[in-house]
Amino acid sequence: MLLLFLLLGGAFLYTVWINPSLRANEIHVALDGDDVQDGSRKNPVRTLKQAAALAKPGTTVYVHAGVYTEPLVVKNSGTKAKPVVFRPYRNDEVILSGKKLKSQDGTTALITMDGKAYVTIRGFIIEDIKTKRADETIIGIYLTGPSHDVTLEQNTVRRIETSSKDGNGHGIAVYGTEPMHDITLTKNRVEDCRLGSSESIVLNGDIRRFTVKENRVSRNDNIGIDLIGHEGVATSGTDYVRDGIVTGNIVHDISSYGNPAYGNAYAAGGIYVDGGKNIDIINNTVYRSDIGIEVTSEHHGKYAEQINVVGNTVYENNYTGIAIGGYDSKRGGTRQTVIQQNVLYRNDTKGEDGGQLLVQHYVETTRFEENTVTAGPSRIMIANYVSSGSTNQFARNVYEKESGKTSDWIWEEDTLSFAAFNKQVIDATSLYTAPLYVNAADYDFRLKENSPVLKLRK
Repeated sequence: MLLLFLLLGGAFLYTVWINPSLRANEIHVALDGDDVQDGSRKNPVRTLKQAAALAKPGTTVYVHAGVYTEPLVVKNSGTKAKPVVFRPYRNDEVILSGKKLKSQDGTTALITMDGKAYVTIRGFIIEDIKTKRADETIIGIYLTGPSHDVTLEQNTVRRIETSSKDGNGHGIAVYGTEPMHDITLTKNRVEDCRLGSSESIVLNGDIRRFTVKENRVSRNDNIGIDLIGHEGVATSGTDYVRDGIVTGNIVHDISSYGNPAYGNAYAAGGIYVDGGKNIDIINNTVYRSDIGIEVTSEHHGKYAEQINVVGNTVYENNYTGIAIGGYDSKRGGTRQTVIQQNVLYRNDTKGEDGGQLLVQHYVETTRFEENTVTAGPSRIMIANYVSSGSTNQFARNVYEKESGKTSDWIWEEDTLSFAAFNKQVIDATSLYTAPLYVNAADYDFRLKENSPVLKLRK
């Protein structure tokens, strides 16, 4: 108890007794709590369900250390001035475990928000949802409906595993079934998941204004970060993810090889824009995945458009560094896209002939400029096996020339030298020379002061 004396002119006016554990803006949850209690620090509730029911605008729900085997379903929205926050108490380790969740058809998630606003989920470990069912989609964190102003930060999602050939799993899934906006995913980890036909982190449907920043996605068997449109998730005319940024993320060891849904195919992108619009993919690092960054649409007649792929470091990926355009003539394509100042280093490690840049079907009004490109084992710099693109530009790129090695540029199925490629695509500004990295062998791709790359960009 806290005793306060109010003093005026040397005389005590009155005494106030305050119980500091009773704070209207806090709810505490603990494994030794009881749901009949008030949720104060000294009298915590027992279940996440009860805490979610009690949380009103301005409430922070503090979850104390331990393993919780129930799902968290967010019941109430906050406001701009008074958000609702769920987080561990102080530095407690709080695990939400799916080991005891009942397997069922439909969607099974450990954290769910449907149509909520001004909510933050911070600092939880979400783990161990497993299914053998083809008709069960398992998800670590699931956001859907007309939600907005939601932040997911500093969470770890791991071991979300479907073993069905036709199964689906997500680490974090954001589905704009109705108009959704202002969604932030920052500093989360999604790792060691078996996802079937689905993705590690996905934003899909009618979503505008989003940030995916400084997350780490690793050791999963399908796409790392996916931004999707035109799949019928929303019934509106804006059924696509748009007006957002993906920046500062580290994505590695993402491969569909051995995934029952894909067999022995290197098909998983580290970062994938599938039909999104007006999206910046900036300063990310993608390595040891199947495709570093992919920009296209899987739906015929649709495009990924107005995408800026800038300043990314993409190295030692299995199939290709950056892929644009539909993978066959029945897919959509890429247009009004800029690929600029990226490092593409020794991709195509599995001999799939995807090179460093793979140009596929329906690529239009796209610029590839000021990139530094180093061939991998296949020695292919640029790979283009189709002729369905138009009005694309190549300019001021530096392709690394290595002593005793030759490189190939494949354009419309013709294998060309550097000089022949530049003549055919009308690019007289690019160079075939050493870019002069500080230490590429140690993946330090900073440029030395005398680098020709810097001179070319002036």
